[in-house]
Amino acid sequence: MRAVLVRQPGGPDALEVVELPEPVPGAGQVQIRAEAFGVGQPDVLIRRGVYKWMPPLPANPGNDVAGRISALGSGVEGFSLGQKVLLSARDLSQRGGCYADYVVAPADAVHALPDNVDLQAAVCLSNYQVAYALLHECRHPRAPGSVLVIGAAGGVGTALVQLAKLAGMTVIGTVSTEEKAAFAKANGADHVIFYRSEDVVARTRELTDGEGVGVVLDHVCGPEFTTYLGALGKWGTLLSYNAFAGLPKENLMAAMRDHLDICPAIRCFSFHIYDHDRDGRRALMRSVIEALSRNSIKPAISAVLKLDEVRKAHTLLEQGSALGKIIMIP
Repeated sequence: MRAVLVRQPGGPDALEVVELPEPVPGAGQVQIRAEAFGVGQPDVLIRRGVYKWMPPLPANPGNDVAGRISALGSGVEGFSLGQKVLLSARDLSQRGGCYADYVVAPADAVHALPDNVDLQAAVCLSNYQVAYALLHECRHPRAPGSVLVIGAAGGVGTALVQLAKLAGMTVIGTVSTEEKAAFAKANGADHVIFYRSEDVVARTRELTDGEGVGVVLDHVCGPEFTTYLGALGKWGTLLSYNAFAGLPKENLMAAMRDHLDICPAIRCFSFHIYDHDRDGRRALMRSVIEALSRNSIKPAISAVLKLDEVRKAHTLLEQGSALGKIIMIP
C-alpha cells in the first residue's frame, strides 16, 4: 500500500509517498480502507519537525482519515465490514499515522458514521470539533450573542461561522479579499470586515451599534492581538487558539485594565486540553457528526487532491489562499 513519510523534517519536499506492507489488525483493532484524508496545520508542524507532540521519525504526518472498515481484529464488536468510519489521531496514543491507503487503529478510537454522511465532508469534522469546543466549552461568563471570527474563510474559521450561526449568534468575520468575503457570507457570516483596509475594532463596534461582541476568536495573535479587546462588549472574552504571527509584545494585564468598564477576559485555548479527557473529546465529535448527519453544517472543501499530490496539498495550505478545507483522496 501507499503511505506518506517524513524522514527528515523540512518543506513540502520532505513528504515522500512510499510503498509499505498493508497493516493487519490485531486483537481489538480495525483496519480502515481510506477514502478521504484531511490536511491541516498539525500535519504541517509534524512535517517541519516542530510539533510539540511530535511522533518519532520517520513519521507519517496525517491526522485525519475517513473511510470504510475493511478488516476486523479478534474481539471487535459493534463494527461491520464496509461501515463508514472516521479516525482522528487525537484519539490515538500519538499524533500522525493517517496518510495511508490502509490504517489500523484500536476499535475504541474510531468514530462510527451514519450511512448518509459523505466521507469527504466527514474528514473535515476535526475542524468543527475544535470550533465547537471554542464556542461551547470555553465557559464565557455569559453566552455570547455575537462573535468576531478572525480569518473567517479558513478551515476552522468556516466551522466557527457555521456553528456560531447554528447557535443563534450574530457573526462578524474578517477577510482579506472579495472572494473570501463572498465565501464567508455564503457560509453564514452576517458581516465581513476587510482587515487590510478597514479598522477592525472600529468597524466591529459600528456593526454592533457600539456594544461590541461577546467573544473574539483569534488564531493569529501577534501585534494586533490586544487591540481586539476594544471590540469586546461587557463580560466579553478574547480567545486565542493559535499564534501564527507570534506572541503579542504588549503588557496584557495593562491592556485589559484599559478596558475595565467591560470586565474583559483573555483565554488561551488548545485542543490538547482534551488529550486525557476521552469522554469530553469524543462527545464533541459526536455533536458535530450529528450536526453533519442532519445537514445542519456543510463543510466547505476548497481542493480535492490525490494522495500522490501531498506536496501540493501542503503547499496550498501554507500559502493561506484556501477557502475552507483541503482534503486528499486515494
